[in-house]
Amino acid sequence: MTLNVSTGSTDKLKIGWFSTGRGEGSYGLLNSTLEAIESGELPAELAFVFANRVKGQTKRTDKFLALVESRGIPLVTLSSRDFRRSRNNKPWAILREDFDLAVIELLRPYDADIAVHAGYMLIAPLLCSEYLTLNLHPALPGGTIGMWQQAVWDVISEGMDETGAMIHVSTEDVDEGPVLATAKFSVRGAEFDSLWNEIRGIDFESLKSDHGEELPLFKAIREAGLLRERPLLIETLRAVAAGRIDPAGTGEITDLTEEVESAVAGHQNCPH
Repeated sequence: MTLNVSTGSTDKLKIGWFSTGRGEGSYGLLNSTLEAIESGELPAELAFVFANRVKGQTKRTDKFLALVESRGIPLVTLSSRDFRRSRNNKPWAILREDFDLAVIELLRPYDADIAVHAGYMLIAPLLCSEYLTLNLHPALPGGTIGMWQQAVWDVISEGMDETGAMIHVSTEDVDEGPVLATAKFSVRGAEFDSLWNEIRGIDFESLKSDHGEELPLFKAIREAGLLRERPLLIETLRAVAAGRIDPAGTGEITDLTEEVESAVAGHQNCPH
């Protein structure tokens, strides 16, 4: 699908949204983007939302799907779990392209300028060819490849001073497509130092086995990341709509840390 975005265009950016909708991160990304669109901050509209789960599969996904429907956005679903079960549970590596072809066919009635993978938990080689797709990854270039949980554990195990997130173009090579934008944040200072002190001298594997994701430092890093991932995605989409960022991935990386931190500060100062 060809992207048609021109600098200074008054047309809204039409976004196709792909998600598994399995948790707080996926829900928050969609909700914050919808709020930015509704406020006029982001000159865009969602052409469709696709989820690879269906109603009744999990409560968290049902909440995500309800959000889509409440906004009147075209919702398309195809359960990857049921797709595989109906094909004798063949390995997903064998079924991946067949699933993508089925999704592409379901989405033919809808037209999008660009696509976003926001918590879409499938490798999608044909989808990446059909749509120019942006993916949010909770690590900086050269950092963790894979799940957000591993990204947080890597920060802790390596004793990093800062981490961040990036938006890159989705390709068949997972989390390795051209990077478009990044945002960094410190995991040191008043908010974090006491939490680092709590784990001083404790074996890393013991931290994982005894505390897991309930470890206060783990939770604090994840929360800080979530706060920034949402505005990073919105700021990147705004820059694409304005022509500031070329979504084809020319090799130039835009540092949006300042814009993201400004958005985080505004969120934290808002009355709740």
